[in-house]
Amino acid sequence: MKVTFERVIPNEKSSFRTIHNNSPISEFKWEYHYHPEIELVCVISGSGTRHVGYHKSNYTHGDLVLIGSNIPHSGFGLNSIDPHEEIVLQFKEEILQFPQQEVEARSIKNLLELSKYGIHFHHKVKKALLPKLKLMLESEGYKRYLLLLEILFELSKCKDYDLLNKEIMPYTIISKNKTRLENIFTYVEHHYDKEINIEDVAKLANLTLPAFCNFFKKATQITFTEFVNRYRINKACLLMAQDKSISECSYSCGFNNVTYFNRMFKKYTGKTPSEFIKDYAHNKVNV
Repeated sequence: MKVTFERVIPNEKSSFRTIHNNSPISEFKWEYHYHPEIELVCVISGSGTRHVGYHKSNYTHGDLVLIGSNIPHSGFGLNSIDPHEEIVLQFKEEILQFPQQEVEARSIKNLLELSKYGIHFHHKVKKALLPKLKLMLESEGYKRYLLLLEILFELSKCKDYDLLNKEIMPYTIISKNKTRLENIFTYVEHHYDKEINIEDVAKLANLTLPAFCNFFKKATQITFTEFVNRYRINKACLLMAQDKSISECSYSCGFNNVTYFNRMFKKYTGKTPSEFIKDYAHNKVNV
């Protein structure tokens, strides 16, 4: 998995960038990346994986997330299937200029501060904002800018949201350790379905075992073992959404013991595998 800096270029005759992704997902690289621009991602429909800062989870039936400046994140088409359609807004905070006495401006500033944690807005918020986001694709000049302000004002007044992270991930952690983290992440991607020896991963990172454990905990806020377990459970959720059996998911994701798999699944999702399958079938689950 690559960790890259993305250069964002505003649309022609505009101070910010608007993207409409509706091509086959095979045409996009859903890499872990960061950029100075704040980003609003609206997945119109479908399912996939959101990876924002330290947080990684799955979504179903679309998504709406605001991501702060320089917060590492993956494209929301990660692990999705066609058709995948999304509208993305990318803008720098400095384009939002307000008089100091403007009360509404304070709420937007508070919103942008919270965005550093990653803000996941509930489904009804996404549904309410979707017409304005679609209108954004058709508008030009000052009308696009005014729509951006309207969208941010509405989000700043909204209470139906969850913060994805408890701590802000400094992008310097990623940028300074880019190659080492890429090697570790890629190794887990390729070996999550097998037994992973932490000493082998430490050697891959060119660190002693104690140094590796300290490095990984500092960079990700979780232990390497917890990272691997979360990654495996995330993959298991995706398999269950494809009607795979519990035991099949367990062994396909590197768990050689179904009882242990059930315990880890409940720990990280708050549900047993059976409860997850039942809830998913009734379209109630947000993984």
